[in-house]
Amino acid sequence: MSAQPAIATTLTTRRLTLRPHTRDDFLDSYAMWSDPEVIRYIGGKPFTREEVWARLLRYAGHWAMLGFGYWVVRETQSGRFLGEVGFADYHREIEPSLQGTPEVGWALDPSVHGRGYATEAVRAALDWADMAWPDGETACIIAPENAPSLRVAHKCGYREQLHTTYKGKPTILLRRIAHAK
Repeated sequence: MSAQPAIATTLTTRRLTLRPHTRDDFLDSYAMWSDPEVIRYIGGKPFTREEVWARLLRYAGHWAMLGFGYWVVRETQSGRFLGEVGFADYHREIEPSLQGTPEVGWALDPSVHGRGYATEAVRAALDWADMAWPDGETACIIAPENAPSLRVAHKCGYREQLHTTYKGKPTILLRRIAHAK
C-alpha cells in the first residue's frame, strides 16, 4: 500500500503493548518460532536461530522500505513477550496474487493461547491499518485445519475469498476491507 517509509509506531490496548522489534527481542522470538505448536501450521519445521534473525531483519526492512511491518506483542503490565503481529508483503507465489495487498499475520506463544490476546493484537494492528489505508484492503492466508487462527480472522472482519494452495499445501485466502474511522 504505502511506498513511503514510516517510523514503526507503538500501539497499546487494554492489556497489550505492540512496539517495533529490537535486537533484545531475538531470544524471545527464537523461543517462540522454535516451538512445534507455533509452527505446526506454518511449515511444520521449527525455525533455526539464523532464520529467526533473518525474520527480525525482515520486520525492520518492511518498516524502512514499505512503511508497514510487524510489532512485537508484550503484556503491558509485566512486559512479558507474547508474540508478534503485523503486516508484510512477502511476494508470495500464490494464486491469486497478493501483490500490492498488505498481508496480516500473527503468532503467539502457546502459553497464552485461548486468552483473547491474538484477537486483541490483530484488532490493534487493524485499527492502525484502517487509519494508514482508509480505503484499503488487507489479506491473510491460513491453513484450513488452523481453526483458532480462522476464528481470530473472522472476529477481526476477514472473510474467505477462496481455497487455494501455497507451497503445495491447501490454504484459505481471506480478505478484509478497511473500516474508515
